[in-house]
Amino acid sequence: MMHNTTNKYLARGGIMSFINSVGVGIPEHNLSQDEVKDLVQEVFPFSTDQLAKYLPVFDNAEVKNRQFVVDKEWLKQDHSFKERNDLYQSHAHELTCEAVDHCLTNKDFLTEDVPYEAIDMIIFVSSTGIATPSLDVHLVNSRNFREDINRMPLWGLGCAGGAIGLSRAFDWLTAHPKKTALIVCCELCSLTFQKSDIKKSNLIGSALFGDGVSAVLAVGVDSPYLSFRKSNTPKITKTSSLTKKDSTSVMGWEVSDNGLEVIFSKSIPALVHTFWEIHIQTFLNNLDLNESMIHSFIAHPGGKKVLEAMRSVLQSSDSSKFANSYKVLANHGNMSSATVFYVLYESMKENTNKDDVSILSALGPGFSSELLLLEWN
Repeated sequence: MMHNTTNKYLARGGIMSFINSVGVGIPEHNLSQDEVKDLVQEVFPFSTDQLAKYLPVFDNAEVKNRQFVVDKEWLKQDHSFKERNDLYQSHAHELTCEAVDHCLTNKDFLTEDVPYEAIDMIIFVSSTGIATPSLDVHLVNSRNFREDINRMPLWGLGCAGGAIGLSRAFDWLTAHPKKTALIVCCELCSLTFQKSDIKKSNLIGSALFGDGVSAVLAVGVDSPYLSFRKSNTPKITKTSSLTKKDSTSVMGWEVSDNGLEVIFSKSIPALVHTFWEIHIQTFLNNLDLNESMIHSFIAHPGGKKVLEAMRSVLQSSDSSKFANSYKVLANHGNMSSATVFYVLYESMKENTNKDDVSILSALGPGFSSELLLLEWN
């Protein structure tokens, strides 16, 4: 029944683009959750009562390890916005090149390497540092991309940025079916760490966020590079965006002299039960799908409570449908926009059956929700 319903949708629309490959760039400094917890106790000016109240957040976050571009000693010191941003630019350049190289040569997904000259569009997503010209220019200068490449830098989308960037690639490839697009997400959350900010949102952020870079190669239906993909890669057939009015206080940055201070509202899981529930149910209803017909949810793991809320909304008793989201959360934490592509990477390494369907989803500042329907092919 699932396959017939999906194919009926495709017969009506027929609009699609394909995900050929995924690559990642992983920072060198790995810290366990216990190490981060000890660090927070050392540097945050908490009272004994505050520590007793707040520290269980680290134990209940379902995060085991995270990777950072800086070491523990750096996190113990004060830093100016300029120092943070200089490090952002240098580390972002290095890890972006690593993720893109991995994506274009990844033998898990490609039959042969895709040359840099084949890329027609770079969509560069980030929210944890600033650069003008945007960092995609430095990527173009460092590799043999063409000078006539199209560029679309996206800033300020936070955790939703990867999914939104992939949706914009889908739109562009629908209009240009012979083209290719590279979506790159670069987030170095450790460089925003504020040891003097004792608001609860900063503590929760300290228990969740890590650094990571990811890249996705998407191609149009008539691209000559479509033949470079191996069989077990998905195609995008539908996307949907929703932004909640007057919700800018839910998630984002407060810009201070010391850098970017996290805004992370406790209302996010509740919004999954209201705002996201409307979005996902409308999306599924419009496609004549329901939860039982979905093979997996490639969900951005904003945190344990967010994933639990999503499962509750969907009334999903099958935890395996979110397995890769929990896996990435445990091994890498929340890397903002880059995270959902790490989940996609894990999903693409599995043996998914032909014509199975998945939902890729992410929530971010705005407050916004992005959904994509993927069909495995």
